[in-house]
Amino acid sequence: MNTNNKNAYWKENLFYLSILLSIWFVVSFGFGIILRDFFDQFRMGGFKLGFWFAQQGSIYVFVILIFVYVYLMNKLDKKYGFDE
Repeated sequence: MNTNNKNAYWKENLFYLSILLSIWFVVSFGFGIILRDFFDQFRMGGFKLGFWFAQQGSIYVFVILIFVYVYLMNKLDKKYGFDE
């Protein structure tokens, strides 16, 4: 694998990471802390939605993002010839 492919692979990997971590930040910090008062107007499972995002929602989103990252990295590995 040449240097251009390695750099392109790494650049695309960082792009995926920045998008996924931004989503997690928005859900955990934005929905659970900053926009908590707005989301507390709604209920999910008997709890205020802002509280739910702060306590459980951000964890669920993080686990989902892990699976999305695995999928994207497997696809990226195949694209650049790193798959087994």
